[in-house]
Amino acid sequence: MSNNTGNTVLAILVGTAIGATLGILFAPDKGSKTREKLKDGFDDAQKDLKLKLQKASKDIRNKFSNAQFDLEESYEDIVSNMSHKTEDVISFLEEKLAQLKEKNAKLQK
Repeated sequence: MSNNTGNTVLAILVGTAIGATLGILFAPDKGSKTREKLKDGFDDAQKDLKLKLQKASKDIRNKFSNAQFDLEESYEDIVSNMSHKTEDVISFLEEKLAQLKEKNAKLQK
């Protein structure tokens, strides 16, 4: 998870907790209702955090999957390039060998 995303999630959680706490402290309800509201607020924050973590996890998996695909594609391109280069080198060496054989044949006459 990037630093900005982590900071954003943290800021949202802190803001939610502060807002819920202040709202409950200044509300003129019984203690049982206040505790129930606190529990509901924490449950909501927990669900929200869980959803955000699942989304971040999914995003990370997708990025790694895409990176793996790109790496495999690059590898195939490199192998294909090397194959063509190898053929070029072999052709060049065969031509040089033929030239050397011709020179050798002339020298032996």
